[in-house]
Amino acid sequence: MASKVVDLRSDTVTKPSEAMRAAMAAADVDDDVVGVDPTARRFQAEMASLMGKEAALFVPSGTMGNLISVLAHCDVRGSEAILGDNSHIHVYENGGISTIGGVHPKTVPNNPDGTMDIDKIVAAIRHPDLHYPTTRLICLENTHGNSGGKCLSAEYTDKVGEIAKSHGIKLHIDGARIFNASVALGVPVDRLVKAADSVSVCLSKGLGAPVGSVIVGSKDFIEKAKILRKTLGGGMRQVGVLCAAAQVAVRDTVGKLADDHRKARVLAVDPASVETNMVFFDIVDPRISPDNLCQVLEQHNVFAMPASSKSIRFVLHYQISDADVRYAVTCVEKAFEELLKGGTNLEPLTNGTIRSSYGH
Repeated sequence: MASKVVDLRSDTVTKPSEAMRAAMAAADVDDDVVGVDPTARRFQAEMASLMGKEAALFVPSGTMGNLISVLAHCDVRGSEAILGDNSHIHVYENGGISTIGGVHPKTVPNNPDGTMDIDKIVAAIRHPDLHYPTTRLICLENTHGNSGGKCLSAEYTDKVGEIAKSHGIKLHIDGARIFNASVALGVPVDRLVKAADSVSVCLSKGLGAPVGSVIVGSKDFIEKAKILRKTLGGGMRQVGVLCAAAQVAVRDTVGKLADDHRKARVLAVDPASVETNMVFFDIVDPRISPDNLCQVLEQHNVFAMPASSKSIRFVLHYQISDADVRYAVTCVEKAFEELLKGGTNLEPLTNGTIRSSYGH
């Protein structure tokens, strides 16, 4: 087995850089639950400005960030949120908006590019009726993970924002990889989210920070979010050590995202289909399953994840080199040869590769 590990399961697997570790060690900290951690305050102000919003709040995870955002907007029982049927909030977040928040999801089909048809969004908005929940929120996802990291344009988001505003409802963007979208589209990140009332941004995916997400919106929204964060157990004390690493990630990694996208296209069978850092590899031969392919790749120290019953997923990040990509391509070719010849000895592996899905 090769000693080099090429981990393409997700961009969440990156290790903190030396600059991040140094910033964490040197961070000026205090109690963030009472709002006095200076590094957290500084980072939140920087993120609010960068995203074009009034205020920001650091939270432990993207799932919590999305949950807080939905609950802040849907703060009356009987609320309903419109969201894509293949969105991260609907598929991978444990139904939290319902189980914890009592918010009813109204799903609209996601198109292959991650959008929802405008007319279907409009049709999903409830008219007042004592039999129905009340529509209070529309959720978008940019980039759209289950659609292969596809980007939503500013123009599309603006249209959805206009619909929301005209009906007196709010727009939330799950922007876990919004910086990837910004780089791929060549559009400033604040422009991409201009129409949104709130945005959640994951710091530990494409940006490579070790922990956390940030949510942005109006000052009133963030004040509600602070209360909800505390309720959900997300208030932390000397959180400046995490915000310091996130500051470095935003400063150092955004400029590397275009390179991640380039490497993803090298890995892809159809480079033109790849918009950002995610590559979905469809398996058409019935003799090969995603689980088996991932197991054989792991024997060569290339880690990937099954994405469905007929595909696997590779996610590029800044700690993957060009040589790593070339090695991964070679290993995929070898894995297919081994599986088709029946010469492999598949055994259960221990690092999580053979899970049937990966909601990140």
